[in-house]
Amino acid sequence: MNEQIRAREVRLVGPEGEQVGIVPLERALQLAADVSLDLVEVAPMARPPVCKLMDFGKFKYESALKAREARRNQQQTVIKEMKLRPKIDPHDYETKKGHVVRFLKAGDKVKVTIMFRGREQSRPELGYRLLRRLESEISELGYVEAAPKQDGRNMIMVLAPHRAVKASATAARAGSAREREASAAEAPLAEAPLAEAPPAEAAGPAGTTGE
Repeated sequence: MNEQIRAREVRLVGPEGEQVGIVPLERALQLAADVSLDLVEVAPMARPPVCKLMDFGKFKYESALKAREARRNQQQTVIKEMKLRPKIDPHDYETKKGHVVRFLKAGDKVKVTIMFRGREQSRPELGYRLLRRLESEISELGYVEAAPKQDGRNMIMVLAPHRAVKASATAARAGSAREREASAAEAPLAEAPLAEAPPAEAAGPAGTTGE
């Protein structure tokens, strides 16, 4: 950038993308100084290298904003896990189903595991029926991405949120992040403590008066 460029001549591009042509480096630097912009090497491997007139500080700031917005909008896949027993108590089932619903509403996938113990392993249909029941009760929020499958002592099913549910969750998270940033930006600065009043002058000895 600027004086760090070592080429004798460059192919110059103007601030609006217009092609200026091949000019000596000194001329390109002078043009940059005339319009208070930086001369930035954008294609150093070209012959001659391509340089553009731009406000490099503004360019870096806008690039950082775009990168942050892209990270904010990136849909990250999170898989939660919920474990159930084939003979689960009805109250416990409703509680765990509530967690599954909350995970799906947040846009996360859920791995549901039925854990078999002892003789329960000889009755896999119990776990299968439980998973199918759960599937039907959360159908408005998600769907079965991986069908129930026996894995040793466990039976596993993976649920995923519908596209609209995940998009809504992503938008909600982005909105919350923007609100937090706005609140932080608008927060008033802490008031500076008031300066203490200077101490009063000490009185003279008792009973004395000025002349």
